[in-house]
Amino acid sequence: MDERDLIARVRSGDAVAERELYDTHVDRVYRLAYRISGDDVLAQDITQDTFIRAFDRIVDFRGEAAFGTWLHSIGTTVALNTLRKVKRFRTREIDLGEARTVGDRVRQAEPDLKERLREAIDDLPDKYRLVFVMHDVEGFKHREIAETLGLQIGTSKAQLSRARAKLRESLAEFVQEWVS
Repeated sequence: MDERDLIARVRSGDAVAERELYDTHVDRVYRLAYRISGDDVLAQDITQDTFIRAFDRIVDFRGEAAFGTWLHSIGTTVALNTLRKVKRFRTREIDLGEARTVGDRVRQAEPDLKERLREAIDDLPDKYRLVFVMHDVEGFKHREIAETLGLQIGTSKAQLSRARAKLRESLAEFVQEWVS
């Protein structure tokens, strides 16, 4: 079935069409949410909230961009808002395991490359992280990123370049340890 027909059926209240549209896009929305949040449970919540908002606002979908692009725009907004809320709460928390060593100067072994890369990506400013994840991880084209995030294509390219530069800088010391 054509996606435009599904959207029209969803607008008329067809729950089966809503489920078909959901099934078509849920994996990609989840992957984007997971890449942005880095947390499975949070990504599931973001995915659910994205579809709730999308189906509530489906009458606003004009069809100028692909439905997937419109949906990812909603998902990106939901993810960023969720991360802002979570960040406020997490800055007040401390892991109990870390609490015992607060003030200790014991040097921990370097984490593996995968963990270090995840941390470096998480430390990127939101706008750089989004473009990096969408382009280098999820495979979006700059045109799609620009449409989703409301940017110019050149801005998307520049932010990707800056994200990569920051990652190289963050990981440079770690790379030297692996080389020597």
